[in-house]
Amino acid sequence: MNESLRKQLSDLVLSHRVVLFMKGNRQAPQCGFSAQVVQILDALVPSYETVDVLLSPSIRDGIKEFSQWPTIPQLYVGGQFVGGCDIVRDLNESGELQKLLGTGGSASPSPTISVTDAAAKTFQTYLADSGGDSLRLKIDPPFHYDLFLGPPEPGDIEARAGDLTFLLDLPSARRAVDVHIDFVGGAEGGFKISQPNEPPKVKQVTATELKAMLDRGEVILFDVRPAGERALASIAAARSLDAAGQAYLKALDRGTPVAFHCHHGVRSLEAARQVLGEDFRNVYNLKGGIDAWSETVDPSVPRY
Repeated sequence: MNESLRKQLSDLVLSHRVVLFMKGNRQAPQCGFSAQVVQILDALVPSYETVDVLLSPSIRDGIKEFSQWPTIPQLYVGGQFVGGCDIVRDLNESGELQKLLGTGGSASPSPTISVTDAAAKTFQTYLADSGGDSLRLKIDPPFHYDLFLGPPEPGDIEARAGDLTFLLDLPSARRAVDVHIDFVGGAEGGFKISQPNEPPKVKQVTATELKAMLDRGEVILFDVRPAGERALASIAAARSLDAAGQAYLKALDRGTPVAFHCHHGVRSLEAARQVLGEDFRNVYNLKGGIDAWSETVDPSVPRY
């Protein structure tokens, strides 16, 4: 690293007490890991500085050498390197991050939850047979939701939604900002939970939905299976995710909708999650894999 870049990075980490090197900015994170750290910091401090490494390749590469840390985001507090997403998340869960930031963990979050009439009616039915248990909502760092009935626990934070009361642990309460809960009936139904600030997630699509997207030219499909399985059955529109396919994928604009499939949808889901971590924002997985495609879209594709 040349001295000019080293000085620039040193000046940046000292420019504010809390500095986050990230992909995107506080209002629009461009990767799930950056979004997680932003969500944590937003709940703890009113203001902090962000540096968008996507705007400067020299800063993006240089901060990794400067910190001796291989990934983005990177958090600095008081001019000292704290860590990446996993470390920030662990420190937040333990309460150490609050001490480091000087908040002391004293600020009590105020989770906000809204519930549709359909969801409220379903909740009331469950509560009538709950034996006194309460509605509990857990939100983990990647913003996966767990909605269940359970007893109150020490440190719980309450959130009211009409006549309903939800109990959340402290980390979940910090993440619960404008949570919206709906209930949809039918075989593919159930509770649907979302909030505007959650990072991008892999979207599960049925074979019928994916076929329509492909017909409209809205998505690029990749087959993650090895050559032996592709020889048994294949979807004509799918590109193999071999070396050439990976090179093609990496060259795409990160806003390009991409989808993945395997045999039953398990391996492709993992591949999709990895791609999501590489800044792609519109990532889909074929639910049920090529087996579902054969069953519901194209019976000429062999099942194996």
